[in-house]
Amino acid sequence: MALTPGMSRLRDVPLSVLDLALVSTVTDARTSLRQSRELAQHVERLGYHRFWFAEHHNMTGIASSSPAILISHIADATSTLRVGSGGVMLPNHPPLVVAEQFGTLTALHPGRIDLGIGRAPGTDQRTARALRRTEGPLSVDDFPRQLTELLGYFDGTEALSAVPAEGNKPPVWLLGSSGYSAQVAGLLGLPFAFAHHFSAEHTVPALRLYRERFQPSAALDRPHAMICATVIVADTDERAQWVAGPGGLAYLRLRQNQHGPINTPQEAADYPYSDLERLIVRERLDEQIIGSPDTVAPRLEKLLADTGADELMVTMMVADHADRMRSYELLAELAGRSDSSERVKTEVEV
Repeated sequence: MALTPGMSRLRDVPLSVLDLALVSTVTDARTSLRQSRELAQHVERLGYHRFWFAEHHNMTGIASSSPAILISHIADATSTLRVGSGGVMLPNHPPLVVAEQFGTLTALHPGRIDLGIGRAPGTDQRTARALRRTEGPLSVDDFPRQLTELLGYFDGTEALSAVPAEGNKPPVWLLGSSGYSAQVAGLLGLPFAFAHHFSAEHTVPALRLYRERFQPSAALDRPHAMICATVIVADTDERAQWVAGPGGLAYLRLRQNQHGPINTPQEAADYPYSDLERLIVRERLDEQIIGSPDTVAPRLEKLLADTGADELMVTMMVADHADRMRSYELLAELAGRSDSSERVKTEVEV
């Protein structure tokens, strides 16, 4: 899908946030959760559409281990944002519990809750066993069975009643980073969210599969795809690269099976990288969309044109709260959601 002169996909598609509730070396989980609330309120004023939380466990740098609780907290603190999970990792939870949680959330906040479902555990095997309370691995048939059961609780086709899920069904999204979930989402006629931020090489093929396999359903009469990308915007390219440093170091440490709070930009700059480590970090950051507004805008336009995505969700591994708030503000201005002459203040609110 090529852009013609004067077209702007970035100004046309809904713009959203995937938050991890990052914990840095100079903060704690309590501060992180407060900052997530402030970020949600900030992006709501800027015109963002969705605010989702990713589910992660046993990671000391990420405080979003309980998406349903965070969704309730953020929905209470906002009024127009759609708030949801990006996603609930279904293998970690009984479908009945997920249906009850999200039925409750939808009853409390009608028209504002999204249920994004993933099929990966989102954690290491030891933690997955602790979550599931079982030693046995899941078979390839378990996810379709769990998903069917979950949808059945909302639709009233299961023998048990998941109160208050029936009659309070949120939009259900399938999440994926490969072709498998793309095909399942298409066959079930569900909206599909692709993790471009860590599986960029599979984005276009997966979206093609989703559209080819799509079957109209009660939820959708045509395919609807969202991509999630890592985007960091600052006033200059140099500042953006500085702000992005902690994310590069976090990726390196994850590859080395090291977990911890996200470092500050200065700590990332001072880290004693080997030549190979520096190359790994550079290649990782080059895959992301990082820079000043003039640098970021054409890259985002190309990404949206290449993928034909209907929505764009953005995530960022940025340690400093003010830098994160500023990045989402500059992105909103690029997308025409915020007039720079009426810039929303980024000071932290009590």
